[in-house]
Amino acid sequence: MSPIQDIAFVRYQVTDLERMQSFLADFGLHTVARTPHALYSRAAGAMHHVHIAELGPENATVGFGLLARSAEALAEVAARAGRPVETNPEPGGGQRVRFTDPAGFVVDVIHGQATHAPLPVREPLAFNGASGRRRLGQPIRLKPQPSSVMRLGHVALLVADFPKSLAFYREVLGFVPSDTYWAGNEANTIAAFMHCGLGEQWTDHHTLALIGAQDGLSRFDHSAFEVIDLDDVVQGGEWLKQRGHKHSWGVGRHIQGSQIFDYWRDPFGHKIEHWTDGDLVNDGTPVGHAPVTPDELRQWAPPLDPEFFA
Repeated sequence: MSPIQDIAFVRYQVTDLERMQSFLADFGLHTVARTPHALYSRAAGAMHHVHIAELGPENATVGFGLLARSAEALAEVAARAGRPVETNPEPGGGQRVRFTDPAGFVVDVIHGQATHAPLPVREPLAFNGASGRRRLGQPIRLKPQPSSVMRLGHVALLVADFPKSLAFYREVLGFVPSDTYWAGNEANTIAAFMHCGLGEQWTDHHTLALIGAQDGLSRFDHSAFEVIDLDDVVQGGEWLKQRGHKHSWGVGRHIQGSQIFDYWRDPFGHKIEHWTDGDLVNDGTPVGHAPVTPDELRQWAPPLDPEFFA
């Protein structure tokens, strides 16, 4: 079984913390701590923070945090990675094991970090479909506002050496493929959507996606944050549009993972996603293996702009 329960946070380097803080507020995140050199933002859920922006001379994707299942699981990660368990010096505290993965990302596996009381948000809206009507005498009335981001769901990584990264996350951290992509021939696997290998426990279709970088440069493709429901995706997108932020692609529904998605760009060009209604899998779910094509990215969506792949 994987020692990892879930993803905890993503870590970026940016040239302007004020601009990032303003964007994240419009995206649906909330500042929980700020120093002269870093900004820590939370979602509406209990995690202490889900997004870290560090001040630096250039904009870059630095790494991410993963949540260990237990103190024993954290010790297991330390043994596998050959790194010590240490006190986490960042806001939220707890303990961590820090290492650099084969693609150069800084990975913090954490346990015992402080949590928050969840923020108040509305319930998912009952939906009156053509059959099984559930919303009786209850009109829907929403007001313009940012999405209610509930949690960080996954990070997608472009990696210089895909086979090496795939082997590392399978063997060291116990991630399991849910779906994979091939190019040219079926033996040439170039991408993997991976879930935490938790046996029979249901978990997100992917917590981590690995994609071979065609230019050989490792970086994030995107980070993805779960919101309440479809209305929250669209409502939050309208808020971001009104505030002058750059849209990338959506709204649509993916194939692998089935999420309803909407992609935006932060002020520094990083791609960031609102999503809802994703698949759940466990270690007994059959693994898909499909050819990579533009049509594999969506069941329905607006036409893809080449900007999405920049």
